[in-house]
Amino acid sequence: MVKTVIGLFDSRDQAEKAVSALRNSGFHEEISIVAADKGKATGQHKAGEMGVNEGSISSGVSTGGVLGGLAGLAAGAGALAIPGIGPIIAAGPIAGLLSGAATGGIAGGLIDWGIPAERSKYYEGKVREGKILASVQTEEAKINTAADILRKNGASDVETH
Repeated sequence: MVKTVIGLFDSRDQAEKAVSALRNSGFHEEISIVAADKGKATGQHKAGEMGVNEGSISSGVSTGGVLGGLAGLAAGAGALAIPGIGPIIAAGPIAGLLSGAATGGIAGGLIDWGIPAERSKYYEGKVREGKILASVQTEEAKINTAADILRKNGASDVETH
């Protein structure tokens, strides 16, 4: 049975290190990242400047990947406008799920993955606040490995569903 391991990162560096460590442990297509694109949402920075989250995710995704460990996810990445949240960047399997469920927001996409509604809304709120959400869908035998990697690289609120 496939489970989802999910966690939150405060910075791009943490998320990149986690994705790199996950890949080195044999996880690949099952890794997803979601982050608010605050720079585009606020329009507060000039050409060439990067907002905290824009530099973290969207600039690397939109320019073809200067994201180190996240670069491999760029192929499945996309910018989406989620009602109530604004612009986000999603990479990995969750990108397709969110684009099909944009009206349900991030929470709606996570619910579709089996994350309880209350926790899905919590994670959506954290992305809105600027956290980077990472998830790994994997077999039960590998969930502890995925959760440990997320935690060792600075993830908070790591849960398995």
